[in-house]
Amino acid sequence: MLGVIDYGGGNIQSVRNALAAMEADFLEINSPQRLSDVSALVFPGQGAFGDSMAALHERGLVEPLRKWLRADRPFFGICIGYQVLFESSEEQPGVEGLGIFPGRVVRFPSDQGLKIPHMGWNHARIVADDVRLWDGLGTDPYFYFVHSYHPAPAQRAIIATTTTYGPVEFASSIQCGQVLATQFHPEKSQENGLRLLGNFVSHHR
Repeated sequence: MLGVIDYGGGNIQSVRNALAAMEADFLEINSPQRLSDVSALVFPGQGAFGDSMAALHERGLVEPLRKWLRADRPFFGICIGYQVLFESSEEQPGVEGLGIFPGRVVRFPSDQGLKIPHMGWNHARIVADDVRLWDGLGTDPYFYFVHSYHPAPAQRAIIATTTTYGPVEFASSIQCGQVLATQFHPEKSQENGLRLLGNFVSHHR
């Protein structure tokens, strides 16, 4: 059974719709007690880093999520569900993330002539060693982005895809063990996004 983290943030409905379209059974997780009922997690959403961490604390989910991730159990983080895996964010200095991976979340530079937020379709060049979850997507698929901040992982080995926006190349996804997390929104990325979500669901059924 798949669990979808509901921490009160935005964009949960789009993920519900995508999973329903692929006939995936899932439970919504808004308390630690429900984690025992699922074998894989999807953490979707959009919003501010600090607000998202505060919501996870309020629901008692921070330590259970850390335990889940440190045990290398199946996890798919989307947008803010990607960013909170790191130690901190420039968006809210002083707020600790889950700290599963070393690195911090940074803002696109304002002096490079970039339109911020980065919004719309862009390539994600696959550089992962293990490409099973990327099956059927080629080497440079398009996905939908909407964000002003992105993680800067300290460990290059975990980077699964890179994306170029103007002069900036950033880690648009990571993959480590059974953890996959993306800055782009697969649930809004039509066929490519459904393929990636479907690969994750099929792999962990």
